[in-house]
Amino acid sequence: MAVARAAPRSRLGAATLAVALALGLALPASAQDASGDGSAARDAPVQVDPSEVTADSLISRHQSQPRDPNRGPVTNLPLPRYVSLKGGEGNARRGPSLSHRIDWVFRHSGMPLRVVAEFGHWRRVEDQDGAGGWVHYSLLSGVRTAIITTDMAELRARPDPNAAVIARAEAGAIVRLHECDPDWCRVSGGGAKGWTVKTSLWGVDPDETRE
Repeated sequence: MAVARAAPRSRLGAATLAVALALGLALPASAQDASGDGSAARDAPVQVDPSEVTADSLISRHQSQPRDPNRGPVTNLPLPRYVSLKGGEGNARRGPSLSHRIDWVFRHSGMPLRVVAEFGHWRRVEDQDGAGGWVHYSLLSGVRTAIITTDMAELRARPDPNAAVIARAEAGAIVRLHECDPDWCRVSGGGAKGWTVKTSLWGVDPDETRE
């Protein structure tokens, strides 16, 4: 799986993942500022494959009990939570409908995003820098990814600071997120897989654990 770098929204660039084995060039990822609704065709009409419908796409009909403010009013899933961009492009709008203007365009499949609000089939998301808007749920995936935030972050064979270093990743590389304990997460990308300290990642909460 190729490792991609999340470049700043205002420009596109290439990044590399320095690993023990030779890897290919990373692909750019960006969220670019956009105005108007000229690109509304990117997210309308929406075609949903029933086989891909997840809990995040289901509207809860059981609202007789007081709502938990830490859970989404539509899905009853935790808020905030992390998802990833499903396709190669996703429009982030000022409000939860196609009539609202596009503020940002996220441009890389697998880019991690944080869901902070829900309304119908729309999710308000933020990127690593806190920028974003309302995105249709069909453009999001439950597959967990993360962005490397420490330059030349070490990927180790075990969640141990003394374990062998398998690979090193540049800041901005997008990786797949696997298991996490309180301090470490196992990630993969560019043909390499290893454990890195959680403080080197964006896309996972400090107290989050994953099996």
